[in-house]
Amino acid sequence: MNTYDVIVIGSGPAGNAAAYGFKEQGKKVAIIESDLWGGTCPNRGCDPKKMLMSGVEAQKRVSAMIGKGFKQVPNINWEDLMAFKRSYTDHVPENTKTGLDEAEIDRYQGQAEFVDAHNIMANDQTLSADQFLIATGQRPAVLPIDGSDLLQSSTDFLALEHLPKRVAFIGAGYIAFELAVIANAAGSEVHIIHHNERPLKEFDKELVDDLVNHLEAEGIHFHFNINTKSIELSQPNYKIVGEGFELMTDMVIGATGRVPNVEGLHLDRAGVAFDKRGIQVDEHLQTTQATIFACGDVLAKSQPKLTPVAGFEANYVVQAMKAGSTEKISYPLIPTIVFGDQRLARIGVSEKELAEHAKKYHSQTIDLSSWYTYQRINDQGATIKLVYDEQDQIVAITCLSQLADELINYLLLVLSKKMSHEEVAKYIFAYPSPASDLSYFI
Repeated sequence: MNTYDVIVIGSGPAGNAAAYGFKEQGKKVAIIESDLWGGTCPNRGCDPKKMLMSGVEAQKRVSAMIGKGFKQVPNINWEDLMAFKRSYTDHVPENTKTGLDEAEIDRYQGQAEFVDAHNIMANDQTLSADQFLIATGQRPAVLPIDGSDLLQSSTDFLALEHLPKRVAFIGAGYIAFELAVIANAAGSEVHIIHHNERPLKEFDKELVDDLVNHLEAEGIHFHFNINTKSIELSQPNYKIVGEGFELMTDMVIGATGRVPNVEGLHLDRAGVAFDKRGIQVDEHLQTTQATIFACGDVLAKSQPKLTPVAGFEANYVVQAMKAGSTEKISYPLIPTIVFGDQRLARIGVSEKELAEHAKKYHSQTIDLSSWYTYQRINDQGATIKLVYDEQDQIVAITCLSQLADELINYLLLVLSKKMSHEEVAKYIFAYPSPASDLSYFI
């Protein structure tokens, strides 16, 4: 039996980073992966999605300048764009394995199954360790309806060799929005079907409505308050059936959330508690079993399940698993972004908290389209919304623009450091840029 100081389960961004961290501490480390080395994000998640989105961004930048130096919007060649994506993703598994091998971290391929709190099986081998770190992430949820086997997922979309003429997305979270933007820009007829009238519920409703209006103008069809009942095969197409609703399409993508990868681990044998949201941990990311910790998207947590958050937790847990460690994890402000030609970004107090205690807060919405930073790129939808508490301190910010991802990161630093207007005004930023506007917001 091979024995280790630490065994990491999952080779995604969190597990991989942690394995290297343990190795730097001089520990004997092994890592187990049941699927693609490197995990979801670089193989079939955020990284390939943003590779495809880069084509959309280039196209839309030209589109915004039609009549202002340009005459024609360029078409996206799906096959060429997918080849560009594969130029990155095709190398992820081998690069991940090579890096682990060079670091002398032992690798095991197969489903990890706990025997007890100190022993685990992987591909018919029994391994032993003093401690374990579970970082197995999530996978797409499957909507429990008739014909659910006909649903495809974001994984399938990101591997499409050829783009269908018609694509429908069931669900209206950030994954549905982003993939819909990509498909629409590449020439598909795109539909988003949602069971209520509130898409992107984690974001400010006013700016979400603006984004929906923008996407409708771009040709995306939204169907709200539709409870999907079934998917029917109507060769070679699919029929989506809801109450008083039918839609024919060439592909149906289920985008109704994600579920933690805990099945198959046999966590009960190791005394690790979990529920449908994920593995339960304390403020040290320690599970209900003292020898086992967990981090990343597999956790049952209130923080956003994002790759940067998983990396933050991995860096923390490497230190937390050392003997004598007592510092609790403390999360900083976490930005969340819906990518597209118009990006929706936010930081601060959650929309749920703002809604539940609405009397404590007031807000200001500013049209940025005439500000030079945005006017120069003809960003006609640029908007920012600032939410204040009873002491007139900014507690949440949502912005919608082509530059929202850049702006939210600058505002993240300003809010984290609790910088005043006078402090921000001491800096000279490159102009024109989102940073050069900061002093007008604070």
